[in-house]
Amino acid sequence: MNKNTKCPLRKSLRRVLLYRGILLRLQALGVKKVYSYTLGSEAGISAEQVRKDFSVYKIKGNQRGGYLVDDLIYELELIFYRNGRQNIIVIGIGNIGSSLSNYNKFIQRQINIVASFDIDPSKQYLRSEIPVYGLERLGEVINRFDVRTAIIAVPDIAAQSVCDQLVLAGIEGIINFAPVILKVPDEVIVNNINLSDEIESVIYCVSHAKPC
Repeated sequence: MNKNTKCPLRKSLRRVLLYRGILLRLQALGVKKVYSYTLGSEAGISAEQVRKDFSVYKIKGNQRGGYLVDDLIYELELIFYRNGRQNIIVIGIGNIGSSLSNYNKFIQRQINIVASFDIDPSKQYLRSEIPVYGLERLGEVINRFDVRTAIIAVPDIAAQSVCDQLVLAGIEGIINFAPVILKVPDEVIVNNINLSDEIESVIYCVSHAKPC
């Protein structure tokens, strides 16, 4: 059991998402063609790194001719949308869980929250766009909707127990908002997101006038 499992392509994936955001802005401005040095400059990295990242995903361009913006956006989105809409679930309907469940931008990125779960009966309601179930129905929902990814937004004391139930039910990827490091099998990917740590790190950098 590992304390944490990282996707080996995560850094390049994060940069690909950054490139896509830059390209969408350029597209909105009517830009038709872009060069790796332009993307690198906007992303704060080298043109060589941009080309290396593209080569990982077999995206080819012309060093002199650059990339057609529309075509490049299409190629980048194929990386994430190749398998169509992805069903996910949210565990924990507190402030974070509720906000994620109601975030309407997910659907634009082919992310489909099919259900939420909470142990509090007062939060369990089935007659809604995104139903909220008790944890006893985890396996049933995961199997019915072929869910492979879950978001954990529960208190830290319950996070590992919830994680264990998810892994047992077949979940392969977890986005963890609980402030604990989850122990998972080697084949399960976990992305830990600690909002307090992120805020404190920025505060530190600001107060010490140092780049993070």
